[in-house]
Amino acid sequence: MEKSTLNILRITLFLLAWLQLAGTKASATIPTEEVSQKIASQTDSLSPATEQKGLLRKVVNYFRNSDKISPDKKFDFGFLPGPHYSSTAGLGLGMVATGTYSTDRSDSLLPRSNISLYGDMTTKGFLLIGLKGNNIFPKDKYRLDYRLYVYTFPTEFWGIGYENGDNDNNETDYRRMRFDIMARFMARIAPNAYLGPIVNFKYIQARDIKPEGIHLWAGENQTVHSQTVGLSFTYDSRDFMLNAYWGWFVQLDQTFTPRFLGNDYCFSTTELTASTYRPIWKGGILAGEFHTQFNYGHPAWSMLAEVGSNQRMRGYFEGRYRDKNIIEAQIELRQKIYRRHGFALWAGAAEIFPRFEELRLKKILPNAGIGYRWEFKKRINVRADYGLTRNGGGFLFSINEAF
Repeated sequence: MEKSTLNILRITLFLLAWLQLAGTKASATIPTEEVSQKIASQTDSLSPATEQKGLLRKVVNYFRNSDKISPDKKFDFGFLPGPHYSSTAGLGLGMVATGTYSTDRSDSLLPRSNISLYGDMTTKGFLLIGLKGNNIFPKDKYRLDYRLYVYTFPTEFWGIGYENGDNDNNETDYRRMRFDIMARFMARIAPNAYLGPIVNFKYIQARDIKPEGIHLWAGENQTVHSQTVGLSFTYDSRDFMLNAYWGWFVQLDQTFTPRFLGNDYCFSTTELTASTYRPIWKGGILAGEFHTQFNYGHPAWSMLAEVGSNQRMRGYFEGRYRDKNIIEAQIELRQKIYRRHGFALWAGAAEIFPRFEELRLKKILPNAGIGYRWEFKKRINVRADYGLTRNGGGFLFSINEAF
């Protein structure tokens, strides 16, 4: 582990532990109503030091009580800034505003909808702002999943295919800009089952490519846009979307990126995600996920299946390994330790390939890791993960479980 990564991890864990401890101690010093009124009457005479202590107490109490939901609260909102590090983006400061809400408070069985607004900036010049969420309509007759984000940052490209990705000498610097917007609207067709259309627009641009690495793009356009439409099927019996304790989630997307919609690259994609969750002992959850993406036709370099993200194959440099198809799986043990603290252990593997006949055991990419969990909001965890890969390790700091 790099020294900077280790220091950031230590600081992050220390801050979260301190906030929990400080919040516990603060509960014994909250003034009674009578004392509170007396303090309020003397506000003008407070010294700057006293005001600073009051502000600090508000911050501590905010984090101490952030996981509590009021029954009469329609929208439960939280804001969390924090440092993070990843091998892809470097050291950064991220900010996340997350909330859960109910579209029908009279229905206690209706799952809560969620929304997240996030931004990020890092030492490697990574700039990001995004919005994502899941809106569940009354009686759960319809669901709307959506995301929108834009980012730009200097990164690396190794080319297309396993052999290129596995060659350290191929590493080529360039600046990447991406705009992505997706919406999936589904109607319930059976208990826990939904079907509906999906639309997706992407714009990706590669700039400032080093001359010695331009051949890795194999003559493809450095600026690519895609207009995609398709059909999505979802089966979802999870008890909570963002941190399931039990249930199944299966999603099958069949999408098309045809030329008549103005696309320079014509292709179609079949993507399947299947995950399951089971409690195994007190505070312990075993989660597993299987994911595949198959592209047919001629997808552009930026639309290929990629290894590495905040959700799968954690620790790999995002997009180092890319090709037309991918098969990947992971299993994770999530264990609550004490109050709002917990940890996770996971193992996984993936393989990219252009055709099924080129699948090889020696090309399987391994993955394993360990992570710390802190319950920021009720059932919403902040996570610090360190993933081990074939090419070393990588640290990630994020919100919500990986899958």
